[in-house]
Amino acid sequence: MTDSREELRKRAEADGIEFFFAMFVDMHGKPCAKLVPASSFDMLMDGGAGFAGFAAGPMGQNPSDPDLSAVPDPASYTVVPWEPGLAVLQCDIHVDGEPWAYSPRVILKRQLEKLSARGITAMAGFEAEYMLVDKDENGKLVIADPLDTAQSPCYDVKALSRSLEFLKTTSRYMNQLGWENYANDHEDANGQFEQNWKYADALTSADRLIFFRYMVHVLAQREGMFATFMPKPFSNLTGNGLHIHTSLWEGDKPLFVAEGEDPRGLGISEMAYNYIGGILEHARAAVAVTCPTVNSYKRMGVGAPTSGATWAPAYVSYGGNNRTQMLRIPEGNRVEHRGTDGSANPYLALVAVLASGMDGIDRKVDPGAPNTDNLYTLSQAEIAERGIKSMPATLAEAAGNLAQDDLLREAFGVGRGEDYLDYFVKTKQEEFRAYHSQVSEWEINKYLTLY
Repeated sequence: MTDSREELRKRAEADGIEFFFAMFVDMHGKPCAKLVPASSFDMLMDGGAGFAGFAAGPMGQNPSDPDLSAVPDPASYTVVPWEPGLAVLQCDIHVDGEPWAYSPRVILKRQLEKLSARGITAMAGFEAEYMLVDKDENGKLVIADPLDTAQSPCYDVKALSRSLEFLKTTSRYMNQLGWENYANDHEDANGQFEQNWKYADALTSADRLIFFRYMVHVLAQREGMFATFMPKPFSNLTGNGLHIHTSLWEGDKPLFVAEGEDPRGLGISEMAYNYIGGILEHARAAVAVTCPTVNSYKRMGVGAPTSGATWAPAYVSYGGNNRTQMLRIPEGNRVEHRGTDGSANPYLALVAVLASGMDGIDRKVDPGAPNTDNLYTLSQAEIAERGIKSMPATLAEAAGNLAQDDLLREAFGVGRGEDYLDYFVKTKQEEFRAYHSQVSEWEINKYLTLY
């Protein structure tokens, strides 16, 4: 890890870096960057790279506002393996010399500082699913591999082999970067893949996910296809999830591991159960952040698509090694949050998850007994009888829930004359209204001659 400016300078010189991408993300997680020559290293480190914030995306700015200054974090230094002489520096946004309250990375760092003040480190790992796609001669979206048509393609070695060079390349690059890639597979949908790397502290993992998405997009385009992390690009296929694994540590001590007998049988500590309780309690509001697009809510449901299976949680629940739950405990040292999809901004999603979990710890929220059933096979009457809540049906409903959550309001902080949460909710409500105002082909087919 490169911790200081001078260490960064020496390492970049040793790596032969000629240019830097000074990079940050907007609310949607879209990476923005400026290309800065290494000869301007001191200028970049002294004042950051300047951006017109209003043009960059939802960053809390008007056209009359001063520039955003993207100030590099030396610890984020990442050589671009496929582009000799280029490195990426993830940046914290400042305005007039102060950290900008609308910068997702700044918001996460503020949350992590709260944990650090209590002697706690948050660790995180992501499972990023994506699809390799193309467009046919009519402009219709299709799977890039025309032979990938099996009804149950998950783990299919033939389909995996046809994309082997792409997967091997991304795996090599991850390992060159020291991420420790440990698995690459064909997922449940045609054209869908997942590549996994070792967990790290929450900020590092979020930075790596941003770089991973960027890498997959660029490498796919170089092979004449497209990559998408969109939650539900095909109505008949499994969508793209982004499962988040989190754990809390005190130095080298994992705080989620049960020190004695766990009467609920999952091998986790009482703190971990309280953490789970907090996440469950805020789930119907936090989902506006972890599943932040109108398309996200087309991925959720209990019925299997025509290709593969569905793994999108439809209910607010937890259990052991049970993939029908929103929170899964695969081992007694971490919590897997399955209620997150490929459109999530990792910085904001981690804030929502960690703040909810810490609230559960502080208030000692009891999550109840873990669920052992296949929730997809239970009737609605059985779900209701058990007091299990459903996830919101739309982004509009989720955003409305978020607007009422005081804990998450505090966690996301105060912007310029407004809470960031209100700015986020307003942006998402406008997104939903824009989507809802469009007349779809489904509506034409359904209603045109019916009335």
